[in-house]
Amino acid sequence: MIKTDFRIALRNIKRNKSYALINVLGLALGIASALIIFAMVSYHLSFDNFHPQQDRIYRLVTEWHDDGVNRSAGVPRPLGKTYREDFNFSDYTARKVDYRRVMIAVPDAGDDKRFVEESGIAYTEPEFFKIFDFPLSRGDSSKVLRQPNEIILTERMAQKYFGESDPIGKTLRINNRTDYVVKGILQDFPVNTDVQQEFFVSYHELTLDGMDTNWLGVFSGSKCYTRLKDGVTAEQVTKALVGLSHRIYEGRDKDIWQFKLQPLSDVHFNPDFDGYVNKSYLWALLIIGLFLMVTAAINFTNLATAHAINRAKEIGVRKVLGSNRKQLFWQFMAETALITLISLVFAYGLALVILPGINGLLGTEVQLHLFSSWQLPVFLVSTAIFMVFLSGSYPGLVLADFRPVQALRNQVTQREIGGLSLRRVLVIGQFVISQVLIIGTLIIASQIRYTRETDLGFDKEAIVNLSIPDAGNAAKMKTLQHRLSAINGVKHVSLNFQPPASGSNNSTDIRYDNRPDTERWSINMKFADDRYLSTFNIPLVAGRNFFPSDTVKEFLVNETFVKNLHLASPEQVIGKRISVNGDENQGTIVGVVKDFHNYSLHSEKDAICIMPSTANYFNCSIKLQGQQLASSMAAFERLWKETYPDYVYSYGFLDESIAEFYELDNIMLNLIQGFALVAILIGCLGLYGLIAFMALHKTKEIGVRKVLGATVPQILWLFGREFAKLLVIAFVIAAPIAWLGMDRYLADFSYRITVGPGIFLSAIGLTLAIAALTVGYRSIRAAVVNPVDSLRHE
Repeated sequence: MIKTDFRIALRNIKRNKSYALINVLGLALGIASALIIFAMVSYHLSFDNFHPQQDRIYRLVTEWHDDGVNRSAGVPRPLGKTYREDFNFSDYTARKVDYRRVMIAVPDAGDDKRFVEESGIAYTEPEFFKIFDFPLSRGDSSKVLRQPNEIILTERMAQKYFGESDPIGKTLRINNRTDYVVKGILQDFPVNTDVQQEFFVSYHELTLDGMDTNWLGVFSGSKCYTRLKDGVTAEQVTKALVGLSHRIYEGRDKDIWQFKLQPLSDVHFNPDFDGYVNKSYLWALLIIGLFLMVTAAINFTNLATAHAINRAKEIGVRKVLGSNRKQLFWQFMAETALITLISLVFAYGLALVILPGINGLLGTEVQLHLFSSWQLPVFLVSTAIFMVFLSGSYPGLVLADFRPVQALRNQVTQREIGGLSLRRVLVIGQFVISQVLIIGTLIIASQIRYTRETDLGFDKEAIVNLSIPDAGNAAKMKTLQHRLSAINGVKHVSLNFQPPASGSNNSTDIRYDNRPDTERWSINMKFADDRYLSTFNIPLVAGRNFFPSDTVKEFLVNETFVKNLHLASPEQVIGKRISVNGDENQGTIVGVVKDFHNYSLHSEKDAICIMPSTANYFNCSIKLQGQQLASSMAAFERLWKETYPDYVYSYGFLDESIAEFYELDNIMLNLIQGFALVAILIGCLGLYGLIAFMALHKTKEIGVRKVLGATVPQILWLFGREFAKLLVIAFVIAAPIAWLGMDRYLADFSYRITVGPGIFLSAIGLTLAIAALTVGYRSIRAAVVNPVDSLRHE
C-alpha cells in the first residue's frame, strides 16, 4: 500500500512540475535556513560543555554596587590566592592573566621564527589544567608551570615554531625580554571553547610586579576560576565572599566591592561579563528559523488547497472505485512526504554550500557532518515529520472530503476547499513574518549607521596606531616620535597606552581633594603624553593641557568626572589634588576635556582621567593629513623597524578598531538580512503560484469584463487590490511585533536611534513593491489575453 501511494505521488509530481517545483523551492529554502540556524545555535550552546564536572566550574567576577551596578569579568589579582587560602569550598582554584598581541620568538632563529600572536599568552597557575580538561600530549601534567620561566603550548603552535623536532626543553622568548623553557605540549583545543590563548607560562613572574597585593585595581584580563567541591553551592560561596570584602576593604568600599560566582555555562553568553554572544540573540534566531519553516509550510498549504480543484475529478474517480477518506488522506500525505524529502535533500546540500561563507562572516567553525553527532540526524528527521504534517494535514483533509458526484461534475467550489478566506489568512501569516524581518533589518541597519556617523567626541579618521614593544625605553620612544613627526603628511604623533575608545580599559578608585573616603564611582585611567588632545582633536572645556612629563604630576579629567562630583562648573575642579588607584598616582587637575566615548555606544560614558606615564606607553598614534597614505605607511614601517629591529612590525587604523565594537551587531544585521530575503523569496513563490491559480480560474470572468469595456489597468487592479489589502493587514500585525522585538535590541545601547514612522513606511513600501513585481508579470499576461479566447475557456 505504501509503495503504491508513493508511486502515485511521484506520478502526480511529474504531471504538475511547476506546482511541485514551487513547493520544493519554498520548502528547501525554509528548511535550509532552519538547518543553518540549528547548527549555529548548537555550536554556541556546546561551548566548554566537554569539561568533566563542568556544572561545578565557576569564574569569579567583580561587581561595584554604588550609583548603579558596574561589572567586570576581571578580578583583583590577589583574590584567587586569598580565596584559596581562606576558604575550603573548592577542589581547585587557579588564576589566569592574559595579554593580547604578544611577540613570541625562537631565540637565534631569525625573523622566520618570530611572530605576533594576536591571542597572546596567559600567565597561569598549574591548577587551571586540573579544573579544565585540556590534556597534555607530551610532558608531565603534575609538574608543568610549577617553576619560574616555564611554558606550555598547543600542538599547532609547537608545529609552527619548532616544526617536526621535539620542542620539550627548547626555549621561547616573550617580547624579546624573557626566555621560557618548553615543559609540555597541549593537545589542540576544541573549537568550542572560550579559552583563546595557546601559550601558557608559569604565574611566578607576576608575583614579582607588585600587583599581586593590589585590591583596588581590576584588569579585564585578570581572571580566576574555581571548581567547587561536591555539595557546595554558589550561594554559600557568595555569602562568604561578602565577608571577604568586608574584611579586605575599608569604609564604603566594603559594600561597593562585591565578588560573585559566574557559572561556566554562562561565560560564553553573558554580555555583562564580555560574553561572545547574548543568549537572547540565539533564541531570536531559533524563532526566526521556526518562522521560516512555518512560512514554507504555509506556502505549501496555500498552493495545495488552491490546486485542489484541479484534482477534484481524480478524487471523485478514486472514491467511486472504493477509496475511503482515510486512504485518500494518506495518499496526499505520501505526496507531501515525497516533496518534503526531496526538499530536505536540496536543503541539506544548500546549507553545506552556504555554511563556509557564514563561518567566514562569523569567524566560527560550525559544521554539518551528518553523523558526527546524534543531534543533526534527530533534527532532520523531526523537521521532516513536522513539515509533512504541518504542510499536508489540512490539504489532505480537504481532498479526502470531496463528494464524488460533485467532483466528477467539476462542481467543487472555492468554499469547499477552504475558500479565499483561508488563503488570505495564510498569505497574511507569511507576510507578517516577512515584514517583521524587514523592519528588524531596517532598524539594525539604522543603528549601525548611527554608530558610524555619531560624534564620538574625538577624531577617529586617518589615525594609524603603531605598537610600542619596549615601553620602558623612553629614549627610543621619543626618538621614534620625533622622526615620525618629520614625515611629510604627518600632522600629530602621540605616545599613549590606548586610543580614546578601546577594548582595553583600566578602572580604579578615585580620591578627590584629600577627602577621607574614595568616591562612589570609579575612574577610567588613560596614560598619554601632552600631544594626546591635539592628535585626537579632544577639546578642552576648562583649564589647560598638562606639561610634558615622564611621570604622573598633573591630570586631565572629563565632564562626567565633574558631573559625578555634582559641581556647578568644570572650573571648580581646576587646581584640586586627586589620588588614583590607591595612592599610586597623585597630582593636580589642570584641565577638563569634553566628554568622549571611551568604549562602544552600548556603554555609558565613563569618568576619565588622562595622565602622563612613559612606563605605560604601549601605543603610538599618528594623525595623517593629505593624500600620501601609501608613502607615509612605508616610511612608518622603515622608521619603526630601524628603532625596534628585533620586533615584528604591526599597525592598525583607529576607525577599523572602533568598528570591531559592533562586530556582533553587523553579524546580526547580515544574518537577519539573509533570512528576511529567504522569507521574501518563499512568500513570492507563494504569491506567484496563487496569482497563476487566480488567473486560471478567473479566465472567463476576465473575458466578460473586457467585452463589457474593462481596460487592462482595471483588470490588473482586480488582481492587485486583493494582495495589496492582505499586505496592509499583514503590516498592521507585523509593525507592533517588530517594534517590541527591536526595542529590546536597542535597549542594549546606551546611545540609540529613535524609531520613527519612516522605517515602518519603508518596510510596507518595500513589501508592496516586491509583491507588485511578483504578481505583475502573471497578471499582465492574464489581462492582455484576447477576450474571445478567454470566453472559449472551459
